[in-house]
Amino acid sequence: MKSKKAKGANLHKKGCRFSVWAPHADEVYVIGTFNDWDKEAHPMTVDKNGVWSADIARVQKGDEYRYRILNGSKEYLRIDPYARRVTNSVGNTIIRDPQSIAGMEPFTPPPVKKMIIYELHIGTFGKEEGEEGPGTLEGAIRHLPYLRDLGINVIEIMPLAEFAGGYSWGYNPAHIFAVESDYGRPRKFREFVDEAHKLGIAVVVDVVYNHFGPSNLDLWQFDGWSENDMGGIYFYNDWRAKTPWGDTRPDYGRREVREFIKENALMWLCEYNVDGLRWDMTAYIRNVHGRDHDPGSDLSDGWNLMQLITHEIKKIRPAAINIAEDLQNNPALTKWPKDGGAGFDTQWNARFVHNVRKNLLAADDAHCDMEELQNAILHRYYLNAFERVIYTESHDEVANGKARVPEEVDPGSASSWAAKKKSTLGGALVFTTPGIPMIFQGQEILEDDWFHDQDPLDWSKIETYAGILQIYKDLISLRKNAGEVTAGLTGQEVDVYHLNHEEKLIAWHRWSEGGPGDSTVVIANFSSHAREDYGLAFPAAGHWMVRLNSDSNYYDPEFGNYGSSEVYAESGGNDQPPEGRIRIAPYSVLILSQNKP
Repeated sequence: MKSKKAKGANLHKKGCRFSVWAPHADEVYVIGTFNDWDKEAHPMTVDKNGVWSADIARVQKGDEYRYRILNGSKEYLRIDPYARRVTNSVGNTIIRDPQSIAGMEPFTPPPVKKMIIYELHIGTFGKEEGEEGPGTLEGAIRHLPYLRDLGINVIEIMPLAEFAGGYSWGYNPAHIFAVESDYGRPRKFREFVDEAHKLGIAVVVDVVYNHFGPSNLDLWQFDGWSENDMGGIYFYNDWRAKTPWGDTRPDYGRREVREFIKENALMWLCEYNVDGLRWDMTAYIRNVHGRDHDPGSDLSDGWNLMQLITHEIKKIRPAAINIAEDLQNNPALTKWPKDGGAGFDTQWNARFVHNVRKNLLAADDAHCDMEELQNAILHRYYLNAFERVIYTESHDEVANGKARVPEEVDPGSASSWAAKKKSTLGGALVFTTPGIPMIFQGQEILEDDWFHDQDPLDWSKIETYAGILQIYKDLISLRKNAGEVTAGLTGQEVDVYHLNHEEKLIAWHRWSEGGPGDSTVVIANFSSHAREDYGLAFPAAGHWMVRLNSDSNYYDPEFGNYGSSEVYAESGGNDQPPEGRIRIAPYSVLILSQNKP
C-alpha cells in the first residue's frame, strides 16, 4: 500500500484509498461505479491541511469515479487531479494502479554529444492517410524502426497529457497525470517507451507547467473557492495568473501546487521510464510576461520550483535530460542550481533558428547576412556547446503563420530546386554546428505547407524523396561519427575561419582532439552561384576527403553533382596556413576530413 499521504486513488489488497486536497470544501464524497454513483454512500474525512480521504473496500482497477465536493450551496463533481487515466477530458477518472518501472527494460540514453533529437506529435505521426480520428501510440510504434534507420536516438514527444477534444498540439493540458485517451491507454505509452528503448532511442516528454487548460479544466475553482473570480486553489488569483493562453498560471508558491507539479514531473520518469523532459516556455514560469530584465514581474517561486524539480530528477535519474524552451537566450537556465541557475541541461536556441531561417529565406542573396550566420554557429551560453538545442524546424517554427522551410522558400512549390537546396543547406548547418541537433517530423522527407494537428505525415514521401531522406541519414551518420572520420562534429571546438560577404561563403572548423579522423571542415555556399577554384585555408596540409557534398545527384536528380570530391591542401610559407582549392555548388555544403594514418 502506498503512503497515506499519496494523493489520488491508491489500490491495496482490500480496496482503495482515495485522497484529495480541497481545503475550502464543507463536505467531500467519492461517487463511482462501485457504489452506483450514490451521492452519500462514501463520505470523506478531512485533516488539518484540507486533505480529504476515504478507504473503500472492494474497489478495483477499472472502476470509474469522481469527487462530489460541497461548498455552501454549491455542488461540484470533479475528476481527480491525480487521475492516471480518464474516460475523456470531461468524463470520469478510471482507477489505475500506477506501475513502477521495475518491470521495464533498463536503458541508458546516448551521451549528449551524440544526441540526435526528432520532435514528433503522436496525433499526426501515428496516423495513416484515411484513418479516422487522431493518430495513436499504436500507430506511432509502427514507425519507430523508421526513426532508428534514420539515425535518430532521441524522440521528443509533443505533450500527451489529456487535453480537451481529440485534436490538439497538446499545449492545453486538462489533466496532467493522464495520458491522452484518444492516443491510447497508459500501458500503451509504457509499451511505446519500451519499444523505443529496444531500438536504442531515448524518449523525452514535453510538459506544460506555465499554464493549465484553459478548457475542460476541472482544477478551475476546484473546491468552490476563488478570489477575484479567478482560478482558486491551484492558481494565482491576481495579476500573476495572466498568460498568453489564459489566466491559468499555477500558484508556484503554494506548497500543494508545487507538490502537484513535482509529482507529475517525476511520474513520467518513475512510471513510464522516459529519459527526460522538455519544459514548454519556461520564460512564463519565471516571469509573468515571459521576458528578461523585468524584475517587477519575476516569479521567484517559479524559478526555485524549476530548480527543485531539475535537482530531484537528477537525484533519481542522473542520466535524464532536462530541456528548457525559454527562447530568451538567458544563460542562467543551464547553470546549476548551486550557482543560481535553473538546472537545465540544455535549452532551445532562438538565436540559431532565427538567424539561420532568416538567411535561408532571403529572397535575394544580397540580403544574406554572413555575420548573422557566423553568430548562429558560434553562439553558446557558457563553455559547453551542448547547452543548446539547434534546429530550423519545430512545431512553433512551422505553424502560426509560418510554414516548413521548403514552403517558405518557394510558396506553393516546396519540391522545387530552390526549396530542396535551401532546406537541405539548413539541415546541414543543424548537423555541423556545435549543439544538440533537432529536426521536426517530416523535415527529412520534404514535408510542405504548415503543421496542424489533423494533417498526418505523408509517408509516401519516403519513396518520392528518398534522396532527401538519404542526405539526412548521411548527415546524422557524420554527426554521430559513425564512420570514425568526423569525431570533430561531436566535439566542443569551433572556429569560423573564413567569411566572404561578397561571395556568400562561410567555412568553419570543428574538432574534439584534432588531427586526422577528428578535425572536420564545413564549407557552406549561401549564393545562387557556384564557386570554382576557390582558395581556402585548411587546418592541416595534405589530403582532405569530401565526406558529403549536398549537391550530389545521388540525393536528387535535379542537383548538379558539382563540387570537389577531395582537396589537397599545400603548406603555406611565411607562417601562412595550408591552402587548398575547392569547387562548391549553389546553396550547398561540403563536409571534409582527413583519413587516419
